[in-house]
Parts: sequence; C-alpha cells; structure tokens
Amino acid sequence: FKYPTPFLRSREFLWQEGHTAHATYEDADKMVMQILDLYRRVYEELMAVPVIPGHKTVKEKFAGGFMTTTVEAYIPISGRAIQGATSHNLGQNFGKMFDIKFQDTDGKTQIAWQTSWGLTTRSIGVMVMVHGDDTGLVLPPQMAPIQAVIVPIISKKYSIEDCTPYCEGILADLKKAGIRAKFDDRTMYNPGWKYNHWEQKGVPLRIEVGPRDMESKQARIVVRATGEKVDLKVEGLGDALSTKLKEVQAVMFAKAKETRDNHLVQITEWKDFVPNLEKNNLVLTPWCGGEHEVWEEWVKEKSREESLAARGEEEEDAKTATSVAAKTLCIPFKQPDLPEGTKCFASGLPAKCWVLWGRSY
Repeated sequence: FKYPTPFLRSREFLWQEGHTAHATYEDADKMVMQILDLYRRVYEELMAVPVIPGHKTVKEKFAGGFMTTTVEAYIPISGRAIQGATSHNLGQNFGKMFDIKFQDTDGKTQIAWQTSWGLTTRSIGVMVMVHGDDTGLVLPPQMAPIQAVIVPIISKKYSIEDCTPYCEGILADLKKAGIRAKFDDRTMYNPGWKYNHWEQKGVPLRIEVGPRDMESKQARIVVRATGEKVDLKVEGLGDALSTKLKEVQAVMFAKAKETRDNHLVQITEWKDFVPNLEKNNLVLTPWCGGEHEVWEEWVKEKSREESLAARGEEEEDAKTATSVAAKTLCIPFKQPDLPEGTKCFASGLPAKCWVLWGRSY
C-alpha cells in the first residue's frame, strides 16, 4: 500500500461499481464504451474537469481482463495526471474461470463476455484540486450543494429584521428557478466573516444585500470562480442567476481545459521527454505498441533515474504516491497523424500509435 493521499488514495473509499454479462464481444464492448462516456460526462459536464479517454496499455490494464479503457485528468497544481475512472472488457477469462455460462438462441451453452466498471470518491479529490485556490474550494455549480448564498449587510442602523423580508423574497425566487440557495441570517457573525466562510466552502454565487440595494431593488452578485461583481435587479433574479450559473460552469471547464492543454506536449525524441516532465507536462509520444512491455518499464525507470539526477537526489521512497517516474496514462482514442516511418521515442522500433505519458498519482 502506497502512502495515503487525502481524497485520492486511502484504505477506505466509496465506490460505484457495475458488472454485466453479454452474449457477444461486440455487445460487451458497446457497454464498456457507453459507461466510459458516462464517466467522461460526469467529469466534464458535472465537475467541469476535462479528461482524456483512451485505452490502457497491456501493462496497465486490469489484471486478467481483455481490455481496459480510462479517462485521465490533469492536476495543475502538481503537474500530475490522475486516473479518473475505468471501464473494462473482461473478455471470457473470468467466465471460464468461474463457469459463467448461458444458453444462446440456438440452445447451445456459451461462455459469457463480461464487463466491469467503476468510479470512486477520488473524483471529488480531482475536482477539488483542479478548481480550488488559496482561499478554499471552488465548486462547479452543477456539483455545489449550495449554489447561491444570500448575505445581508447588517449594522447597528440596519438590523436583520429590516432585511429579512427582502432577502426571503430573493430566496423564494431563486428556489422557484430551481437554484439551491440559502439565506445566511446568522447574527453572531459579521458580513466579512460570512464572505470568507462561504468562499472557503466554494459556493458559486454570493448575493450581497445592503440598505442601498433594498432602496434600488437590486442585489450585488459575486462570482466565486472569477471574482466578478455585478449589480442585478431583484425582479427576475432567479432566471438571471440560472443563466449565470450555466455561464460559470462553462467558464470553469474552459479554464481547466486551457490549463490542461497548455501542459500537453507532443514529442518524438527521448531527449525532450524528462525535461517536459520537469515542466509539469503530459507528454504524447510515438510508441511501438503494448506488446513491448519491457520498453514501458524502461521508460519508467529511466525517467526516474534522470529526474532524480536533475534534482540532485539519489533515490525515492518505494511507497511514495508521487513518484518522479513517468508511466503510460493511456493510448488516446483521438490520435494525431502518425507519419509513415515514425520511430518509437524509446525503443527506436517502428511506431504503431501515440501514447500519453505523465507523472501520476
């Protein structure tokens, strides 16, 4: 067991897992791809985290399985990749091992084709690290338990009783629009404390209400992800903030994708490999194929050796969850053109595909 990492690697975690059995390889493969795309959507459409779908190499696939697919995410703060979720075509190996059979339409006994797929609470850690900042959480609206919080700016001259009806009217309008909202009417904390509190919790929108806002029948909206501040009329505020939340979701995804793409490089020679790892990049290289596991291991060991040398270090803890060695992340489904005659960047053998490498959790 490697050293635990909060959210990402622990002895206990919550797990969503599924298993299916199919009559044919094609049906099983279709299920694998449907589930993988579902996981991609969880990350991209809910968590606003861009991922790269692809196949695992033979060395990295699920032990005993026929084929493993994955979605790989990127953590900007550490420059590391992380496996987001996997979907496996187990083939007939486990069916033969455990005698899992069915009768086909011709009445013949056949071995089932199986799939297995899963997503864990690691995904929450990925979301936290991709979007969080030094102030605290930055939650995508789709994931936020509270999407908007109303904070009254009370004082000796402006009491909670003065603003409550106004704020509760806003709250009712937000809930009517389907927004998960809260009115923070606590009197033991001042507005500044509440601002910090809800910023730490990553609430996407803060709605500030003071005496001038009430006079003008408006409210000040502060966006957690961007710091944007805008004054909006309370009439139709629910619909306006529903639109704003969609905009925030899109902006967060675009920002995360731009950051990831700026750290995704394509090289063809070994001399450029470790220097790019040191720049916190994911590296796409021409590859001789999954059957050459010995070269995959060579890259891992050679990259560790050169990275430690560049840092003036001799060795690293064998149990570390943050090794400086590179590993294959996936063979991306979307492949760049591979010119005829291209050589594998490690072995020099003819390249068959592009493979994505990186330091990983």
